[in-house]
Amino acid sequence: ALDIEGLTIAEGRLYTLTGANGAGKSTLLSILAFLAPPTSGEIHYAGKRVAWDPGSMEEYRRKVTLLHQSPYLFGGTVYDNVAFGLKARRIHGDARERRVDKALDDVGLQGFRDRKARELSGGEAQRVAMARALVLEPEVLLLDEPLANIDRGTAGLLETVIASLPARGTTVVLITHDPEQPGRLNGESILLEEGKVATPHPPVA
Repeated sequence: ALDIEGLTIAEGRLYTLTGANGAGKSTLLSILAFLAPPTSGEIHYAGKRVAWDPGSMEEYRRKVTLLHQSPYLFGGTVYDNVAFGLKARRIHGDARERRVDKALDDVGLQGFRDRKARELSGGEAQRVAMARALVLEPEVLLLDEPLANIDRGTAGLLETVIASLPARGTTVVLITHDPEQPGRLNGESILLEEGKVATPHPPVA
C-alpha cells in the first residue's frame, strides 16, 4: 500500500520512478492515470482537487495517457492502431492524418502505416504503442517500463523521444528498473520504498 504524505509532479518535467518490486510504483501510476482512486488523501491536478466522479474522470483521462510494458495492438494496420484514439475523439481529416504521420515519424516508423500490426517485431510493436500514445498529445504521459523487453537500438531511439517530451510541454513519469536510465534521461528521480517516497527528488544538473 502507498503511504505518501506529499508528492508534487511539476508541469513539463520528466520523472523516473524507481524502487524494488512491490514498492508501489505501478499502484502510483494507476492513481496518477485516474484508473484507481487513493484509499485516503487527495489528488490535485493543475491546482484543482480531483473529484472521483465519472464526469470528472472522463475529462482527466483525456489529459493523461498510460503506456504499459507489454501493450496490446489491435488487428489491422499500424495506421489503424495509431489513429484509434483520434477517431474516438472525433478528430478527422487532415488534422488526424498530420498527427498520425508526426507520431510515426517521431518513433522512426514513417513507412509503416499500412503494415499489419500483428506481423511486427517486438521492438516495432513497442514503437507503434508509443506512437499511439504520442498522437493523443497528452498533458501527462505515464510509462510503465516501456523499454524493458526491447532491443537496445529501439530502446535508445525511444529514450531520445521520451527525453524530448518535456520541451513540448508534456509531463512524463516513467517506471524503470534500469539504474542508468534516470541519468540518460536527465530528469528527476523518485525512489519508492515500501510505499513511501524514500528520497527527495532534486533535478539532475
